[in-house]
Amino acid sequence: MARAMARGWGDPVLCSDSGSGRAAALVAEVGGEALSNVEVAERADLVILCHKPHQLKAVASQIGDRAKAVASVLGATPTVLLQSEYPRASIFRLMPNTPVEVRRGVVCYARSHDVEVDPALEAQVLERFERLGTVVTLPESQVDAATAAMGVGPAYLALVAEAQVDAAVRHGLPAPLASRLVAETMAGTASLLANRNYDTLAVRREVTSPGGSTARGLEALERGGVRSAFQAAADAVILGGRR
Repeated sequence: MARAMARGWGDPVLCSDSGSGRAAALVAEVGGEALSNVEVAERADLVILCHKPHQLKAVASQIGDRAKAVASVLGATPTVLLQSEYPRASIFRLMPNTPVEVRRGVVCYARSHDVEVDPALEAQVLERFERLGTVVTLPESQVDAATAAMGVGPAYLALVAEAQVDAAVRHGLPAPLASRLVAETMAGTASLLANRNYDTLAVRREVTSPGGSTARGLEALERGGVRSAFQAAADAVILGGRR
């Protein structure tokens, strides 16, 4: 996610890693400097936490007294926990998805009533993330459900696209052409949904004639359990992460 955000912003970055070499690789791509955790915290106005959630305490023990403001994109890490590790910093909890790399991402901003932030600083942080796509503000209690929709969404949609491509190839289309047709259709449908105020039923009705080919295809998908599969996937993401 760090790389996706850095590519989306396109600005030089101050970054660090745990010895993997990824920081140096990222700097070689977008510019900036590969530093230690402490150096990043001391020089940056905003530290963005992109490490693994289980590394929270270890990283905070190094920079907790130095970070001025912290934006976390860590999964399953509530604001109150972040604040306990960074008591002197302004805390912002966000959840982006990978299309931020092309500035078409969705970024959920979790507002917490337990943490006070300076409105001017909050506006600056959100303005930066708005450069990556659409920022949606929601209560922190809804973050898990939101993640099950947008955080994992790119993988789900890629799987759906893959299945459509495979089906088209089976009926004679060359794979590159099938991939292009499916991807461009998904992109156009996303724009159409936004134009219809995200009314999925309206978009389906516009293309579905009674007894026609779309109706037959939709019926087959319903028989195949597409809805129950997505419900099961949401349960696995939300409930599985709480175990």
